[in-house]
Amino acid sequence: MPRDPADPADGRVVFAKTRPGAPADFFRTEADGLRRLGAAGGAPVPAVLDVTDDALVLEWIEPGRPTPAAAEEFGRALAATHAAGAEHFGGTGDGYLGSLRLPNRPAATWPELYAEQRVGAALKHAVDRGRIDAADAALVEQVLAVLPAVAGPAEPPALLHGDLWAGNVHWSAAGPAYLIDPAVHGGHRETDLAMLALFGCPLLERILAAYGEAFPLGDGWRDRVALHQLHPVVVHAALFGGGYGAQAGRLARAVLRTVG
Repeated sequence: MPRDPADPADGRVVFAKTRPGAPADFFRTEADGLRRLGAAGGAPVPAVLDVTDDALVLEWIEPGRPTPAAAEEFGRALAATHAAGAEHFGGTGDGYLGSLRLPNRPAATWPELYAEQRVGAALKHAVDRGRIDAADAALVEQVLAVLPAVAGPAEPPALLHGDLWAGNVHWSAAGPAYLIDPAVHGGHRETDLAMLALFGCPLLERILAAYGEAFPLGDGWRDRVALHQLHPVVVHAALFGGGYGAQAGRLARAVLRTVG
């Protein structure tokens, strides 16, 4: 296991991330996001020990298994992270979602952010790379056209992890679940919760129940899960192609069925 490059003789076990050819701000953006989440006082994050253009070194968190108690604790902690809030929707500079550049400028409203800098930007990548067919892309465009009507009750910007699929919840041996690999911004808190559901987070209903007790969700939030899953699925279409373009079309149809 690599050691902390700032003090290679101290004997600590750490977690080091590298990526050949990473953009100069790639790891620094992640480090800034982890620090911002940590400062919120909600769900814990590994401490940032060192960051360079080429690597990110984090505190080692011994992995464990999810338990009902840890899931409920995580739900309450994630609610606290979201409740910490953000100054505005979006961020102060572009970031990354996986290897894809993520527009992250300030936006006046969540629908504006989601249409222009999330789904719309990812859809352009998917179309330009030929990884979504015209019919599915048109369905996604239809959703963007009616977004204010399907967005649900307006809420102030929450502090989001931004890429909260199950693999970015690190269950620790000590009990708490840690947030890792964020794409932090001010957004709609239903986005993080819908992402947890997309690839099957363990004990999800326990997490959601504890979250809802700590920070109740808006009416009809389950009807908006497909809307909030649309962005990560379009991103997957842009990155990987395969069946993700068709999945985006199915999600778009589900959203359009909710339009009165």
